[in-house]
Amino acid sequence: MSMTCFMFPGQPLLRTEMQAMPAFDELACCCQDKTGFNPLSDECSDPGLSENVRLQLFGVTMSLHRYSMMVLERGLPDVIAEHSMGIYPALAASRSLNNAEALELTFRIGKRLTEMSQGVQYALASVVGLAYESLNPLVAANRIYIANHNTSRHFLVAGERSCIETFANEAAAAGAFSTAVFGCDAPLHTPLIREIAADLQRIVNDYDYKDPQIPLVDHLEQRNLTAADVPGFLVEELCRPVFWDRTYRALIGRGLNSFHEIGAGSSLTKFNRWIDSER
Repeated sequence: MSMTCFMFPGQPLLRTEMQAMPAFDELACCCQDKTGFNPLSDECSDPGLSENVRLQLFGVTMSLHRYSMMVLERGLPDVIAEHSMGIYPALAASRSLNNAEALELTFRIGKRLTEMSQGVQYALASVVGLAYESLNPLVAANRIYIANHNTSRHFLVAGERSCIETFANEAAAAGAFSTAVFGCDAPLHTPLIREIAADLQRIVNDYDYKDPQIPLVDHLEQRNLTAADVPGFLVEELCRPVFWDRTYRALIGRGLNSFHEIGAGSSLTKFNRWIDSER
């Protein structure tokens, strides 16, 4: 028996060009109404809105659009899974929030995270090829943090840019066959976010969450989120790593056997293939 999981990925690396189509146009207008940014036309009422927040809003809008198209094609999924910032469209897909609320919440969280970059330069490093046992001592020595456990040999690391750059060179010397450094507004999924956790909680608490109508599995404990869980999870997940390897294996253990990535790109699909090759 086929059991389907729709997977919502995190922030895309690039904004791809979108052609106008009624369904996406409507979501783009909703985004502009709630945030001032239109992911289709690139219009923005706030010229200071960072590229990372624009990417986050583009990613959420794209995921919401693709979800509506996929439901028309395949029907509702049995389970919804999320990775990083993919939690916001996943909440809308599960009907815990509506689309407008998910877009507005993404914007407000993103704006507050951006303020962390005032006076400090942060960065992310993608590292492929090192096992956790080899990676973790380098992370600890450079005072940075593992932000994403995507597969047994694919990790995202976050922290201050100078430390990240040093780490990336050391990881390459230690045998990583791919390292890449990206600028970011804030060190997502690390304990450094706890310094603004109270502000984030106040933002999150402004919304009325409903119990998901489709089981929504979180990437920390691999449990089905309830309405009562969501406010705490939305802050806690920004302060702790994303455990995708663990989440995908748990989904397989539940009997899920048909996985569809609902968003920009195919990162989760690639991670799943890597994990499958090790099973």
